[in-house]
Amino acid sequence: MNPKGGSMVHRLMTEDEKDAIIMKSIELMDAGKEAEGHALMKTYPMFPWLAKVFKEKVGADFLIEAGFNLAEAEAQFGPGWLTR
Repeated sequence: MNPKGGSMVHRLMTEDEKDAIIMKSIELMDAGKEAEGHALMKTYPMFPWLAKVFKEKVGADFLIEAGFNLAEAEAQFGPGWLTR
């Protein structure tokens, strides 16, 4: 659940699920549906090291408001890492 009240629930995914997101996103963008493709890519789990850099450089609010999938970062850094 997005701490800002959004309804998107993010979870850890299998490699097959991640691959499907990439392929569908490319398909949408190739069909001229850029916004939908970009929105779908946000569901792809962000690499924990990248999430940490974003948190340090632009802040937790940016990550939360943008709706990125931070499930892998939470698994690595622990619950509540974003607000610590």
